[in-house]
Amino acid sequence: MHFASRQTRRKSVYPLRLTLARLLALLLITLATISQPGLAQTPGNHPSPNEPSSEQLLADLLEDDTTRQQLIDRLRAADDDAAAETPEPAESPQVHQGPSLARQIATVTANAGGNVKEQFAVMGSAVESLLSGDNVNPMANTAALLAATKDIAIVILATFAMFLLLRRLARPGFAGLNRWATTGSGRYAMLRTVGAVVAAAAIDALAIAGAYITGNFITSGLSENTPDNGTRLALLLNAFLIVETLKLLLRMLFAGRFPALRLLPLKEASAKYCNRVFAVLAGFTGYGILAVVPIINKNASPELGAAIATLIVLFAALYFVSVVFRNKSTVAQLLANRAAQCPGSRGFALRLLARLWHVLAIFYAAAVVFASLLYPTTALPFIAKATALTGVYIGAGALLLVVIRQFIGREIKLPPSLYEPLPQLQIRLNTYVPTGLKVLRILVGAIVTTLALDAWAVFDLHSWYSTDAGRSTVASLFDIVLIMILATAVWIAAASYIEHRLSPDTKPTPAAAARAETLQGLFLSSLAIVVVVMTVMIVLSEIGVEIGPLIAGAGVMGLAVGFGAQKLVQDVINGVFIQLENAINTGDYVNVGSYEGTVERVGIRSVALRDLSGTYHIVPFSAVDAVSNYTKDFAYHLGEYGIAYRENIDHAIEHLQAAFAELREGEFSNDILDDLQVAGVSALADSSVNIRVLIKTSPGMQWAVGRAYNRLVKMHFDAAGIEIPFPHTTLYFGEDKDGVAPPAQVRVAAANGEGSEELPHITGDTPKSDSN
Repeated sequence: MHFASRQTRRKSVYPLRLTLARLLALLLITLATISQPGLAQTPGNHPSPNEPSSEQLLADLLEDDTTRQQLIDRLRAADDDAAAETPEPAESPQVHQGPSLARQIATVTANAGGNVKEQFAVMGSAVESLLSGDNVNPMANTAALLAATKDIAIVILATFAMFLLLRRLARPGFAGLNRWATTGSGRYAMLRTVGAVVAAAAIDALAIAGAYITGNFITSGLSENTPDNGTRLALLLNAFLIVETLKLLLRMLFAGRFPALRLLPLKEASAKYCNRVFAVLAGFTGYGILAVVPIINKNASPELGAAIATLIVLFAALYFVSVVFRNKSTVAQLLANRAAQCPGSRGFALRLLARLWHVLAIFYAAAVVFASLLYPTTALPFIAKATALTGVYIGAGALLLVVIRQFIGREIKLPPSLYEPLPQLQIRLNTYVPTGLKVLRILVGAIVTTLALDAWAVFDLHSWYSTDAGRSTVASLFDIVLIMILATAVWIAAASYIEHRLSPDTKPTPAAAARAETLQGLFLSSLAIVVVVMTVMIVLSEIGVEIGPLIAGAGVMGLAVGFGAQKLVQDVINGVFIQLENAINTGDYVNVGSYEGTVERVGIRSVALRDLSGTYHIVPFSAVDAVSNYTKDFAYHLGEYGIAYRENIDHAIEHLQAAFAELREGEFSNDILDDLQVAGVSALADSSVNIRVLIKTSPGMQWAVGRAYNRLVKMHFDAAGIEIPFPHTTLYFGEDKDGVAPPAQVRVAAANGEGSEELPHITGDTPKSDSN
């Protein structure tokens, strides 16, 4: 930003020279005025020196007991007569209404015009009396004027010379603070800037104090024989102290030489220009109102002092309005550029301010002038104090927000001792930082607005806080804010712990991720409900709402829901414990209740299965008495292989191991977790000897591995000639009493079905045969 670049090329001492010149001119006018004591009165109204005054007459009356008693009796009789003559107020059928708004505006305007006319009349009569020279001793007035001017010039020169010297000596300290503020981490840049600005302000304040002490020392020597002159010099020094303190605050905002000692983010030229403009306004208005006007009030007349104060305010307002018009477009463009970087409501407010800022500034100047016309003696001090306090409140609030934002930074990093057990806490804190800053901005804005309204007497904060309602309201607000902070802290800590306990490993499986998401949703929702309900109840209790009926109603509703939804509650509770025990995950092959299949969905209330035929089953957890999970951690292929009784068992086991070795070298090598376990002969069946083996596999692969192993076992047994028993049919022809079977006639059909061949009869001595 660059305000009026042509103005920035002037020397830096120009504001001081301009202020001193205006001050000397005002003081000369004052001295010329107060040198003539008749300015406070018109020539025709001078009392005779021999005529007793009204005050003297009243004192004489009160000293005499008789006259004093007569005066008291007359006053009481006059009061009784006035009370007797006062008619009773008649009852009006309508409520009395005050003057309308238009009449009030007209009255205020008329008063302002009358005040202006009266002030200019007083000023005109003072100037006329000064020019006429009535009742004035020119030599005496000239001598007094020269003596007073000399004393004032000595005090002004000494005070400002000491002030400039001390500031010149403090310049290396300012340069060192500027270098310190520009080094170090960018995260704490604003904190260093604030510290450097405060330190520089302290050094500047010491310079002002040194100059003020010097001026007082010189004043004490010059005013030993002239008390009136000492009063003038004291007013001048007090004005110096107040005005230069105000300029110190301006230098904190608009320091031109050292950018790191400047709180506002302005370029050097713009900062110098702003500092010069506001310093001129502060010096002209401050020295005029605080030094010149009190001297006129004391030595001439309050009316003339009010007129001079009005002129000072008017000239200052005209200067301010001219500066506003010169920089209208520059400030508007600056605010528009800032609005482009701020989305949302802040951007809209800045764009609106860019269009209307000059209107607001001119309205403020006009309000100051108008108020000074209506209330010449009280308006300007009140407006100056309210404006200064409002600026301090807004600046302090904005500075607090900037410092907090820079202190927190873009990311909060917890120490390792806290980050390792709760890694989700840091993520959650960084998630809530923007929201917290928004809430803090709202709170600071509300506090600043309340204090500003109090400064402008729109709202009497002290009187309101002195009442019981005010104190209880502030205490309740403080308690509510504390409750909200504690509730937020509890939510962040508990939610982070839940996420930490339920979060899967670094590379979770889809099933583990789904389970964690389900449980996190359940517990976080439950935690949110508990925290919100408890917080609302406590807040309602703080603001005076009776929460006993609410708690009783909630209890009755809970009982009704519990009785009406027992199955639902049982489903949820069973589902929570099943999930916590990690008994079922999506993709597992399980048996729950009377259903078996692959799990496709695990919810809070039920589990969904799809069996081998493709049927989709939804089983509520209340119907689940036991869970059989076939895909948990690992599985076994349990195989039993039967061989004929005539086969060698050890030889068969060797071929079972050979088939396993071939299986392990194939496509299922990664799914086999251990060596073949031969349990041995498990049973001597009717027609076979059964050998049991176990193959440990990955979860869910036991069936595929078993099918592949069965294939290899059949191939190895066939190659080795090991008979695998299979079902046989036995023909029994019967026998006679001697145990001899009768002959059987057997016909063998031809393969082509064209005929048959009859075999010889089998004689009866053929023994009973068993084809097995």
